Amino acid sequence: MIEGSSFEDYLEKYGSLTYTNVGTSMLPLIRQGRDMFVLQKKGLGRCQKGDVVLYRRPPDKYILHRIIGVRPDGYVILGDNCIAKEYGIHDEDIIGVMTGFVRDGKQHSVEDIGYRLYSVLWIYTAPIRITAKKGLLKIRRLTKRNR
Repeated sequence: MIEGSSFEDYLEKYGSLTYTNVGTSMLPLIRQGRDMFVLQKKGLGRCQKGDVVLYRRPPDKYILHRIIGVRPDGYVILGDNCIAKEYGIHDEDIIGVMTGFVRDGKQHSVEDIGYRLYSVLWIYTAPIRITAKKGLLKIRRLTKRNR
């Protein structure tokens, strides 16, 4: 990205962006400092369940997470490695939609069958993963307290 410009400015000027991920919220799909994601500027239409979107939280926090629910008034969003669903994300908050990612030098499209299967599996197993992660966190807290 060009220094001094925002994601919004860059996407407005060029239409797409390839960028490296910061954080672990999209594991195992996108690994911090190793993989890159490819975004396209969000169009006028609504996003779909399964889309990975870059959105902005005021004042200047950018987040890349997956849409797991589409509602008339907004979206339900969850990072692939997160347990807290986010509500109240609207179309005007979404800057770009992921069209692919680069892992180990190889470009992958969100249209690839492997990615599409991963996306569906990740969405429909979210309740199980969230419950399991919350249980593990509770066990860790209990074992720390008993030391």
